[in-house]
Amino acid sequence: MWKTGVISASLRTELHSAQAANSQPKPNDAFVDVHDFVFGDGENLASLKLHYLTLGTPRRDASGAIANGVLLLHGTAGSAADLAQAAFFDALYGAGEPLDLSRYFLVIPDAIGAGESSKPSDGLRTHFPHYGYKDQVRAQHLLLERIGIKHLKLVLGTSMGGMQTWLWGEMFPNDMDGLVAIASTPAAISGRNMIWRQMISQAIRSDPAWKNGDYPKDSPPKNWIKTAIPLSAIMTGSADQLQKQAPTRETAIDLVEDLEARGEAFDANDLLYAFESLADYDPAPKLNAIIKPMLTINFADDLTNPPELLHLPTASNYTEVMFPGGPASYGHMTLAHPAVWASALGSFLQRLPHER
Repeated sequence: MWKTGVISASLRTELHSAQAANSQPKPNDAFVDVHDFVFGDGENLASLKLHYLTLGTPRRDASGAIANGVLLLHGTAGSAADLAQAAFFDALYGAGEPLDLSRYFLVIPDAIGAGESSKPSDGLRTHFPHYGYKDQVRAQHLLLERIGIKHLKLVLGTSMGGMQTWLWGEMFPNDMDGLVAIASTPAAISGRNMIWRQMISQAIRSDPAWKNGDYPKDSPPKNWIKTAIPLSAIMTGSADQLQKQAPTRETAIDLVEDLEARGEAFDANDLLYAFESLADYDPAPKLNAIIKPMLTINFADDLTNPPELLHLPTASNYTEVMFPGGPASYGHMTLAHPAVWASALGSFLQRLPHER
């Protein structure tokens, strides 16, 4: 089983869900339909479908608004299901854990372009509006309004969701008690992180079967997979974990073939849009707009966000935690192993207001 890479979490969801089916609550899933959603570049979608999962029981205040909401945001090429895996129930959602479901009402949306929310592969293909991270955050805010949440106890995101958490703090600075950004940096993506993302975009766009995005469903492009999927494993995994999975020349070749076979589950247009959606991301100029307590969690062996390039703020409302590499670390994808960082989250939550 592939345990490394930005795309791996969603590939593992089905197996983990089956293993945990008898021991964890089943998330409720629902949809919100937003009419005439206007994107940041002026494009319009007559009907934007937003899918989300919920866990726990909402508790309402005197005005009828949900007072114990927590927003959880997934990473690139993932979905809400990534945050409803057994590892998260075990380390975060159980009795006495940081996001104990007896205390909190968790809302876990599929971002625009992901999961069961509106995306290019629904039919519009490359005629689908080109969304950005700010569009995704505005859509998440609209979703919360529709389900009756005006103020959140916490916004927590991993990877892309971590980047969106920075934007939440800037765009809606009074709408939460605290923020937690995991495996992310509050700066425009550049350098090595941007290079590998651009390589994936180019691999898709230059695939002869891509046909400018208008390929038929029964003959999708596949050549791009040979670049995008192994590259994702290298950039988001750790050298130690990859060595364990592929200790010989033969097992390394087998792992590449396995990764490529699993990559066929992804739609090229959906992945292209997901990787290019960070074009509008640069929270650095407005970080002083973030006024609520914020925890940043990063990993020393994360190739996509190396410690020396994180550009983290030093204001008093920020708390920085850096986990070292080692046997329990998975590079960038340590984000999918919450047992590693649950204690840091728990300590942070204890410092937030307990009631509102």
